[in-house]
Amino acid sequence: MAKKDYPKTNAIRCLLKHGIPFEVFTYRYEPKGGTGVSARELGVDEHAVIKTLIMETNARDPLIVLMHGDREVSTKQLARVLKVKSVSPCEPKVADRHSGYQVGGTSPFGTRRALDVYAEQSIFDLDCIYINGGHCGLLVRLTPSDMHKALKIVPVQIAI
Repeated sequence: MAKKDYPKTNAIRCLLKHGIPFEVFTYRYEPKGGTGVSARELGVDEHAVIKTLIMETNARDPLIVLMHGDREVSTKQLARVLKVKSVSPCEPKVADRHSGYQVGGTSPFGTRRALDVYAEQSIFDLDCIYINGGHCGLLVRLTPSDMHKALKIVPVQIAI
């Protein structure tokens, strides 16, 4: 359900600061429910729900990966793109430290520290996306190309 009254998270502040038009949607969050739950609750295609993943290289360098909700990340392909030995998801506590958000409410906007952002290229083919607004059960709908106003995104082909 679209809302006009919503939490002012760091992600929301970032979107406002960069003049990115967005609409806020809330839903009943289910721990470990993932994008399937949010897509079902909002009545949207899971492909348009974008997950924000905090990962790290074998050298422990953190990064953000944006991926369609119904797809997985090929960590091998991402490691090739980054020219590193390996890439893996961060442990939840480590991800929380890097992003400043709790896992389940991680947004690429307004992170605690600037992290490199890699996004599945096909995300930019969509008219609109739903991405976390910085709190569990809070998504924002926006135009994918507008993300470039606030983030330095490297488009990649890493979906499986």
